[in-house]
Amino acid sequence: MLDLANVVPWGRSLKEYQAMFELSNDDLNKKILGCGDGPASFNAEATEVGCQVISCDPVYQFKVDEVRHRIGEVYPEIMAKMQQAADSYVWDSFNSVEHLGEVRMEAMSRFLSDFDAGYQQGRYVSASLPMLPFSDSKFDLALCSHFLFLYSDHLDRAAHLASMRELCRVASEVRVFPVVSLDGKTSKHLDSVMAGLSADRIAVSLQPVSYRFQKGATEMLVAKSA
Repeated sequence: MLDLANVVPWGRSLKEYQAMFELSNDDLNKKILGCGDGPASFNAEATEVGCQVISCDPVYQFKVDEVRHRIGEVYPEIMAKMQQAADSYVWDSFNSVEHLGEVRMEAMSRFLSDFDAGYQQGRYVSASLPMLPFSDSKFDLALCSHFLFLYSDHLDRAAHLASMRELCRVASEVRVFPVVSLDGKTSKHLDSVMAGLSADRIAVSLQPVSYRFQKGATEMLVAKSA
């Protein structure tokens, strides 16, 4: 079982998802899986405007008050680290570390307000890669933000490939952002994972995105099942 003490909650908004994954209005009309969404407000905001979104993350096994408490615990630590690493980021969308913190807290607050109802409705599912509790081709589009490739030193190539194959099993198109690791350099697993998916007859490509925050993170991986 996941230990909540090891979780570092950090949530992003619908606006950020649209930029990270170049989501068009047509995309938002598809059946979407958000994999590893954590306390993002993406699901809450998208559902409000009529989108069909299911989010999965192992953190959803905890009660809303537990997640809220954990956010309060780690927020000062995250902000201190962001201040120290400020030169690693592009400060266009956010004009300061404090502004970033306000946006993140707003997104996480929106998630917390939506979680209980969304969980009852089946919009939040406790699950994690590389095994998802969904049927083949259940989704038109799967999105994975700030997990695969970013943590290349924590997850090996086999785990990345297995996770990508699983995402391709449950969705006809998969988009992953970013494809750089924590140091801002292209993930050491990217080329071999793309080769492995190509061998499975899955069409893979790198596509530019408009989102700018972590330096070097300018592209997403797109995988489309035949």
